[in-house]
Amino acid sequence: MLGAVLADYSSHYYGYGYGRGGYGLYFDRTYFLVLIGVVLSLIASAMVKTTFSKYNKVRSRSGMTGAQAAERLLRANGIQDVTIAHVSGNLTDHYDPRKKVLNLSDSVYGSSSVAAVSVAAHEVGHCIQHARDYTPLTIRSALVPVANFGSSLSWILILAGIILGGIPILLNIGIILFSAAVLFQIVTLPVEFNASRRALVCLESNGILYNDEIASGKKVLRAAALTYVAAALTAILQLVRLILLFGGRGNDD
Repeated sequence: MLGAVLADYSSHYYGYGYGRGGYGLYFDRTYFLVLIGVVLSLIASAMVKTTFSKYNKVRSRSGMTGAQAAERLLRANGIQDVTIAHVSGNLTDHYDPRKKVLNLSDSVYGSSSVAAVSVAAHEVGHCIQHARDYTPLTIRSALVPVANFGSSLSWILILAGIILGGIPILLNIGIILFSAAVLFQIVTLPVEFNASRRALVCLESNGILYNDEIASGKKVLRAAALTYVAAALTAILQLVRLILLFGGRGNDD
């Protein structure tokens, strides 16, 4: 949702917003903030695709597939109630804590590459977090409905506030709701970093990747982590933009 909105905003340089003369078409310098976020996201996306593609061509010496590696790591950590499933797509891997299902994508499930087993191990890292009641993950899970609600309704309120002539209460509530989505992005960072750290330790201690392969696995997970950093920075920049444009409008009346 956030990505789609930001992509839409990035295609405009002159915008409909608040200026000295009221709401209308004018030169909006704050679009630079959005453009910075878009560039960061594009760079991060390119890096993860390039890095994954590179190490997806390197077969791990253990010969284990992503699914087999995930199975071994789950059992090694005493997790018996998580099911491994195959989902379509590329890098659509994720762990569903509600159903306790670890979903591995086409490029990971049956591949024995260094990249595939690294990504699979990262998702196992989330399973371990869930089993151990890792606090940041618990907080993130609690924020999911709030963030979804906030990211959807915030833009409706902000647009309504603009269309109706700049109603301060609508604009300010919209900004507050958007802040919930930003908070979710920020809380996501320690969750993802921790999952990667757990993954690398598990891969090495269980003999799935050898010492010289761990460095390659670390590059894959580091590149993936950059996408979350870029998402968080993009959301923060958009929030700053909203505050600059509309924050405290009630004080101007």
